[in-house]
Amino acid sequence: MTSTHPTDSVKPGERPGAPPLLARDWIAGLERGVALLEAFDEAHQRMTASEVGKRIGLTRTAARRYLLTWQHLGFVAGDGKLFWLTPRVLRLGQAYLESARLPRLVQPYLQRVTNGTAETAYLSVLDGDEIVFIARNGPNRNMNTGYVLGARAPAQLTAAGMLLLAQRPDAELRRWLDTHPPTIFTPHTIASLERLWLELVRFRAQDWALSEQQLDLNSRGIAVPLRDRHGAVAGALSITMPIGREKSEDAVARTLPVLRETAQVMRDLI
Repeated sequence: MTSTHPTDSVKPGERPGAPPLLARDWIAGLERGVALLEAFDEAHQRMTASEVGKRIGLTRTAARRYLLTWQHLGFVAGDGKLFWLTPRVLRLGQAYLESARLPRLVQPYLQRVTNGTAETAYLSVLDGDEIVFIARNGPNRNMNTGYVLGARAPAQLTAAGMLLLAQRPDAELRRWLDTHPPTIFTPHTIASLERLWLELVRFRAQDWALSEQQLDLNSRGIAVPLRDRHGAVAGALSITMPIGREKSEDAVARTLPVLRETAQVMRDLI
C-alpha cells in the first residue's frame, strides 16, 4: 500500500462489488495470509516457500513466515521443505454454511425441486469469476454430472453462472467478457465472445438459462434467478442432469415450471 493518508480508499484484490475501504482500516497482512491459502489448488498441491512466494508476490522469507504461522494454527502441514493444506481449512467454508441464513433457508425448497423433477437441485451464488454451490439436495445417482456442496466452477460454463452474469448491466458485462477469454473444456464449450454475449443477453431476456456440455460432455443444467422481495437477484436456483436421457426441449418443459414456481414461492422469504 503506497498511500498513507487515512482517508485514501484502497482496492484490495480489486474484487468486483467490494465496498470502499479506507487505508487506515486496511490490514495488508490479512490479505497476504488469505492469498497464501488460496495459492494452493489442484495444480499446486504441495509447494516450497519459494514457490508460494512467487505465486502471491512475497519473498521466500516472508512466505515461509506466513506458512509457519498457518502451520502453527493447524491450517497448513509441512515436512521441512514442502507445505500443503490440511482439512482444517474446510472449517472456514463450513463456518459460512452454518452461519449464513440463505443456505439454511432454501433447503426445504430445494427438496421441493428435487421431488418435482427427480433431479439434483442447487442454490448457487457468484464469487468473483466463479459460481459457488452453497446448498444442494438430491439423489447421489447423478453425482458424476453434478456438484458437491461448496464446489466451484467458471461462471460462463454453468447455467447458474451464465444466468447470474447475464444480470449485469451491458457495459459491465462487456468489460467482463473483454477480460475473460473462454477456456475450452469440451468441443461444445462456447469459444466465441460474441456468441457468449448473445447467449447471456438471451438468458437475461427470457429470465432462465440452459447450459449443455460446456464443462462436461454428459451434463445439462437449467437455472432460474432467485430474487428477494425487492426484486434483487440473491442467487440462482438450478438443477443438473445427465444429457442423454431426453431432448433439451423435453427437459426444459419438465423442469422449468417447477424451478420458476419454487423461486416465486421463495421470493417473499428472502
